[in-house]
Amino acid sequence: MSQNFDQNQNYYFYNKKESIPIVFIHGVGLDHKMWNNQVDYLNEFSILTYDLLGHGKTPCKKEKLSLKDFSDQLLGILDYLNIEKINLVGFSLGSLIALDFSSNFQNKVEKIILIGTTYKRSEHERSLVLDRYNQAKLNKSISKQALRRWFSDKYLKDNPKTYDLFMNILNKKPEDHKNFLKAYELFANYHDDIEAIKKIDRKTLVMTGSDDIGSTPRMSKELVKDLVNSNYIEIKNGKHLCSIEYVDDVNMNIKKFINN
Repeated sequence: MSQNFDQNQNYYFYNKKESIPIVFIHGVGLDHKMWNNQVDYLNEFSILTYDLLGHGKTPCKKEKLSLKDFSDQLLGILDYLNIEKINLVGFSLGSLIALDFSSNFQNKVEKIILIGTTYKRSEHERSLVLDRYNQAKLNKSISKQALRRWFSDKYLKDNPKTYDLFMNILNKKPEDHKNFLKAYELFANYHDDIEAIKKIDRKTLVMTGSDDIGSTPRMSKELVKDLVNSNYIEIKNGKHLCSIEYVDDVNMNIKKFINN
């Protein structure tokens, strides 16, 4: 197990085994720890998780971020660790990064798993995201709103430690908040590169929660239509962070897809 910084100060966790590594990319405002349940469950595989630029322990010196910056970050970590081929798992913003990386470095990708992905947002859906971004810019706390979108009320009530963990991650210090806004601005203003997505031919699993109001089942089904080698699975009653609330279902589907 290796938990350290690469030459560019990207913080990563790498559990090297005799398998193609599964690389997990977290969502905006979070860090590599969101995948702890997946890391534990899939411990027979090589696992790589890391903190995105400006998240967790990874710094960000750029004033504006692009998907290319995030794809280049991942490429740099893979080069540093001498990893030639990966299975790639992305959540939310992480899914957009996974799609961008796969469209540019398809030879490095074996399989792709996308969880809670936005795709072909309507103008109304885009305006809701932009409104939340603008609230965050004004330093208005959106943490409780986020948790209500990400988890069911019952889950939050029954799992106070998870509630506290995510509140601590989301309530950021001023410098961390500034970096969070850079990634959130990219996410809020993102427009799909549909032609690039249609050229991805890696075997892909698209998952979303049936009750996810931000990355809806409709979006995932539209994405599956454009990904030539993909399948869709809906996590019943799941919201945005179904990978935690319905961890057994999500983990089982990840493992089955990787092993198949």
